[in-house]
Amino acid sequence: MGMALHGGRRDTAKRPDISVNPIYGVADPVSGMTTNPPRRCLPDGPMAPSAAYQLVHDELMLDGNARQNLATFVTTWMEAQAGRLMSDCRDKNMIDKDEYPRTAELERRCVTILADLWHAPDPHTVMGCSTTGSSEACMLAGLAFKRRWAKRNPVRYPATARPNLVMGINTQVCWEKFCAYWEVEPRRVPMEGDRFHLDPGAAAELCDENTIGVVTILGSTFDGSYEPVAEVCAALDDLQERTGLDVPVHVDGASGAMVAPFLDTDLMWDFRLPRVSSINTSGHKYGLVYPGVGWALWRTPECLPEELVFRVNYLGGEMPTFALNFSRPGAQVAAQYYTFLRLGRDGFRAVQQTSRDVACSLSARIAELGDFRMLTRGDELPVFAFTTAEEITNFDVYDVSRRLREHGWLVPAYSFPANRQDLSVLRVVCRNGFSADLSDLFLDDLRTLLPELRKQSAPMERPVEVATAFHH
Repeated sequence: MGMALHGGRRDTAKRPDISVNPIYGVADPVSGMTTNPPRRCLPDGPMAPSAAYQLVHDELMLDGNARQNLATFVTTWMEAQAGRLMSDCRDKNMIDKDEYPRTAELERRCVTILADLWHAPDPHTVMGCSTTGSSEACMLAGLAFKRRWAKRNPVRYPATARPNLVMGINTQVCWEKFCAYWEVEPRRVPMEGDRFHLDPGAAAELCDENTIGVVTILGSTFDGSYEPVAEVCAALDDLQERTGLDVPVHVDGASGAMVAPFLDTDLMWDFRLPRVSSINTSGHKYGLVYPGVGWALWRTPECLPEELVFRVNYLGGEMPTFALNFSRPGAQVAAQYYTFLRLGRDGFRAVQQTSRDVACSLSARIAELGDFRMLTRGDELPVFAFTTAEEITNFDVYDVSRRLREHGWLVPAYSFPANRQDLSVLRVVCRNGFSADLSDLFLDDLRTLLPELRKQSAPMERPVEVATAFHH
């Protein structure tokens, strides 16, 4: 969720050019591949497309295997038909709704499908849009919160008042970005003991007349657990009865909003709760679509202030838009609609249940090894976190992460935030494509490296300034 910021000289290679295999020029003499192209500036002239492709292809071969990346939530496999469909419409600009009305219609259908899935009172009146991912969707939800707060009573909430947003300290970094970019005070509920997400009572206590909303997470990225959305809403109902403060709730369902509707149908977390005004999800996570696509939905038109919606007509026709981006391809929206059609409710249920089964089975077998203590077991999101057992003193989670990388597995090791900075964990994300067979291979590799780790006299030193494989 987010874009890397590149600056300075980061390339470790000392050569100023890119090394070329001489056979490329032999195979395609028109390419002129007699000299190596420069690494950090444009070459003087063009080269054949086959040569350019081969150069980039060879560089990308040095990336890791996406199937072995157990750190990312992002979809790493789709069917070939979905790939072809995305290729068919990658040249279509989503913002140009007059020129590409059927692409716009697919986006509208996806919004209505999600509104129905999330039990909106009237799916056909829900306001919603596609985004580049959940980060943008969360920014839009936060902006709607802030504008609604400012409009409640301009005299009571003057321009000098500073709005605040209440959330758990386990929220994804996009919410920290929102608060920094739009000058909102973040009020975070810390972790305590074995509670690794938002506490309803503590959230209500942090609310005041300048609170624009409370963010809840359906599937924490720290440990895969659901936050108690219904209990948070109940605490805010009680707050309103006592003080008159009416604080809306947003559900950051980046992952869980595409899991719970199929596997946890009795769980109350969505628009069935009147206090939930908006929900977001990532189509490119458990929505099973390649990156990047997200979705933001508001319960009613009143939940999305009209002045935040822009109507553009220079592309032909007056079309409403609410987004931080403007031009972007329609391919991912088409792929999302394809996935909805392709799987249906039963298909989604089968896919997500398989991922949960793999997570629960793998976490149980890791627990049986005796070297680890499980924090979660993958029975909410198909994600689980674990740490070394209390009696283990000769290696830590960072040693395990480092050794697993030698086998091709990317498993992040990271420390928890306040008030549990003492706790460092490993986290495994089980996605569609991470099969039971792959989980067996993972467990075999983990078993293989444990005897050597047990022989260590102490954990390897890890300088504080060195980043781990994962960062919130």
